[in-house]
Amino acid sequence: MATYLLKKSYQLKSLREINFKDLWGDHGVFTTMWIFGKPAKILFFKNHIKNLIKSLKNYGISKKSLKKDIIKIINTNLSKDKKYNHLLRVALNKQVISLSLRKRVTPKIDFNLKLVNLRREKPKYKNLKYKKILSHLTKLDNSRSDIGLVVNNKILETGTSNLLFVKKQKIFSPIKDYYEGNTYKFFKSKVKKISKKDILIKELNDFEEIILIGSGKGVASVKSIKEISWKRKSLNKFKEFSTYYKSAVKKCNHHKF
Repeated sequence: MATYLLKKSYQLKSLREINFKDLWGDHGVFTTMWIFGKPAKILFFKNHIKNLIKSLKNYGISKKSLKKDIIKIINTNLSKDKKYNHLLRVALNKQVISLSLRKRVTPKIDFNLKLVNLRREKPKYKNLKYKKILSHLTKLDNSRSDIGLVVNNKILETGTSNLLFVKKQKIFSPIKDYYEGNTYKFFKSKVKKISKKDILIKELNDFEEIILIGSGKGVASVKSIKEISWKRKSLNKFKEFSTYYKSAVKKCNHHKF
């Protein structure tokens, strides 16, 4: 079970605090950010907020002061004096803003994927239709496992992260039906090329590496997928990506309260 530092909900219209609602399954969107250090830093904060506001508009959730209100609620609930290593989740529907902080778990080197025939609803958006995914994730040790979402014998993403696939030093990602997170966009700006192709389950053994990237996991290397007897053959790109990521973490500015 996740260990929460806080769980708060507020009325979207008035910003009055109400009983906590996680909003899972509702018509709305969320973003998850890594907050770390003392004083606090939030990795890719501006991009998270920008993407959140854009997605909210697509879901018909609007308010003139929406961005300002979201940042105000975040700042109200964070402390300048606390040392963090947490995941900050901000979720909204048309009535409620919810905020939660849970401990961030570092993925182990023996990380594995469990394949599940499942696709997120409207995968282009980080929406709240996550109950089926959560029903699988709650059964796993998320420091060692994630679920690989499979549709029509093609792997798309995991329950928490984007996936990159490495073959002969070339990097590939699925063509569509997944959400491009902020960590994905960061790496897209760093590597020479990420080629799009259908990642068929029957062809996974052609890849030397499978790499998870996302706010929750950071950068993680998949060691195995037991259902198809896939095993990691290299850590070269994982090491390269880890260097890029550590540089971004180091350069991240302190959060402005």
